[in-house]
Amino acid sequence: MARGDWWRAVRPGDHDRGSGSLLTIALVGSVTALMGLCLPIFAGLAVRQSVAGAADSAALAAADVMSGLVPGYPCDSARRVAEANGATLASCEPDGLVVSVSATRQFAGITITSSATAGPPTGVPD
Repeated sequence: MARGDWWRAVRPGDHDRGSGSLLTIALVGSVTALMGLCLPIFAGLAVRQSVAGAADSAALAAADVMSGLVPGYPCDSARRVAEANGATLASCEPDGLVVSVSATRQFAGITITSSATAGPPTGVPD
């Protein structure tokens, strides 16, 4: 073995040639896979907040009708507001001036439901 051949065989770091490319490909693949898993979860959380907002708005609209502020029927008003917010009204239960509603929406085969109650404040003197 000539001196040059021995030196090439034992030179440190020579076996790592090209490993940076593989490490970069593995890192990009891992980040892509992680984002592929996280994006549907984050989208589901956004839909859940949207359904909660639709239920809150529907309950407030129905409570406005119950108080006489707006003419109409409370559950019809709640249904219109829920549908305008991209949800479906699942239930509407008026009780005096208080209205409890439940709104639903489908996302990725999962039914997301949110409930809300609206009415005059309790314990506040007139």
